[in-house]
Amino acid sequence: MSPCIAFIGGGNMASAVIGGLIRAGHSPQSIWVIEPFEATRQALQQQWGVHTFEKADPVLAQAQMVVWAVKPQYFSEAAQPCAPFVSQALQLSVMAGIRSDAIARQSGSERVVRSMPNTPALIGRGVAGLFARDAVSAADKAWVEAVLAPTGRTLWVDQEVDLDAVTALSGSGPAYFFYVVEAMMAAAVDMGLTAEQGRILALATCAGAAELALQSPETPEVLRARVTSKGGTTHAAISSLEVDGVAGAVRKAVLAAQERARQMGVEFGA
Repeated sequence: MSPCIAFIGGGNMASAVIGGLIRAGHSPQSIWVIEPFEATRQALQQQWGVHTFEKADPVLAQAQMVVWAVKPQYFSEAAQPCAPFVSQALQLSVMAGIRSDAIARQSGSERVVRSMPNTPALIGRGVAGLFARDAVSAADKAWVEAVLAPTGRTLWVDQEVDLDAVTALSGSGPAYFFYVVEAMMAAAVDMGLTAEQGRILALATCAGAAELALQSPETPEVLRARVTSKGGTTHAAISSLEVDGVAGAVRKAVLAAQERARQMGVEFGA
């Protein structure tokens, strides 16, 4: 029999984890979702066949794991009515910014694991950074890994502060990628191709390059150098990027996201 898992919040990330669990054989009858929006509740019921509730319910006391998946600014409001029922469960957070001490305090449990996933989890190609408080056992960690495995890769960090960097790099990272693809598509139109041709070429090129880098023992710097023949087309493009300071701008942007993650922990973790 599948262990009971309760989700507080039923948005995209919760749905990604739920879908992964069910595809891996977890019974939908052992998954409960607290979700105030009726349309979202109905969608979850129709798609996955899970139990949904509009607000905190005593059934939560049966949950062996509670997954916090609300927007960070709503965490405190969502936690208050759930707290009387969830203190015995393992707490898994997929919320950006909210610190584990706030989750421990609001839930009444020291068994807290924070996860920072990203949106490719929706297709099983995500990556999630993980941090566990001292009260989390090896068995708890293994269970968290199993729950998240269908959504993609996991990576443990030793210091909770490192999750701000994970948030900035991989949590927000897909948006950086889409931003670059938008620019490549615009350039395709400038050169006389259609937007659809640009989309296909840009996405296929980026996906292929990422897979090559993942499979290659070489660093991205070496792989780039191999494509960049002096005096060639790639050299012209890279030189233009260097003149415009793109590398520095990217690093600055990621650091800005890291700082915002830190601020969110202060703002919403009370």
